[in-house]
Amino acid sequence: MTTSKPRFLAGLIALFWALLLLTQSVAAADKAPAKRTYTENPRVLIETTQGNIELELLPKFAPKHVDNFLNLVEQEFYPGLVFHRVIPGFMIQAGGYDADINYREHEDITVPNESFNGLKNRRGSVAAARRDDPDSADTQFFINVANNDFLDAKPNQPGYTVFGRVTNGFDTIERIELTDTHLRKGMAAVPENAIVILGVSVRPLSLIHI
Repeated sequence: MTTSKPRFLAGLIALFWALLLLTQSVAAADKAPAKRTYTENPRVLIETTQGNIELELLPKFAPKHVDNFLNLVEQEFYPGLVFHRVIPGFMIQAGGYDADINYREHEDITVPNESFNGLKNRRGSVAAARRDDPDSADTQFFINVANNDFLDAKPNQPGYTVFGRVTNGFDTIERIELTDTHLRKGMAAVPENAIVILGVSVRPLSLIHI
């Protein structure tokens, strides 16, 4: 009897930890974004105070970046953010700051670089912004308004991952590109009048969650 009691307690402790680990695993699985397969390229509408922009995403070439972008769209992360960096003849960038140039916090995101996919930073392409670390892309993206070949991957040197292209709304992009900018909160090339993202939505498509 004296030896069975410690064994019984040890069994209860082991059962407790097993149940705790199972609960954590289920919770993590619930939080993990659903894996996606595509029968066609997703189409996305970005509504802004300067007009609309339509995008075609390219999961065949940059699946991780497309999945990340669509996850953020589903979380309604982008409405209320602005195009915070606008450089004529180069690109327009959004996805990080609100109209008061306050950074929007988010869950930790690091998307592995996919710039060796053959896609180029040509005019009208959509690419992921990142820091010096090639695998540091998160929520911010930019639209190239010129052919920016220097952003492309080179042998043994990752570039900026292109994951989509503009299909409509070049007039909106031009209005944003040509807006007056200034220095604000230590950031250069901030539009003087905020260009706000009003909504981002996925257009009807054949998208299967598995």
